[in-house]
Amino acid sequence: MSITILKKTTLFLLTLSLVSCYNQERNCKDFKTGKFTSETTIEGKKFTTEFERNTDIQIETYEGKIDTFKVRWINDCEYIMQNANPKSMAEKKAISVRILSTNDKGYTFEYSYVGDAKKQKGTVTKLD
Repeated sequence: MSITILKKTTLFLLTLSLVSCYNQERNCKDFKTGKFTSETTIEGKKFTTEFERNTDIQIETYEGKIDTFKVRWINDCEYIMQNANPKSMAEKKAISVRILSTNDKGYTFEYSYVGDAKKQKGTVTKLD
């Protein structure tokens, strides 16, 4: 092995070790309760929802429609929500939410139906 290849390999391994140690900041406890607005994009269309959450209930308003969800926290950054008053089979499905990163104004998250491999992403901004 030449010295040039050895130097490149060492530099690559050093860089890889530094990058693998980096963790996104997640202060999820700051977002368990409060008033929020959420934005997600599904198939190129942007959806905005306002909601208020306490530790175990989330009330959402979307296009004038109000829905209530039961919230069960798995840990500080993950929770399961389920429609409290489902009107169809689709509304009975539980949704898994995982907070990916936080900042002082909100967080990014991913979500999917429980057991579904397809995940969507979105952002939440805290209003109060």
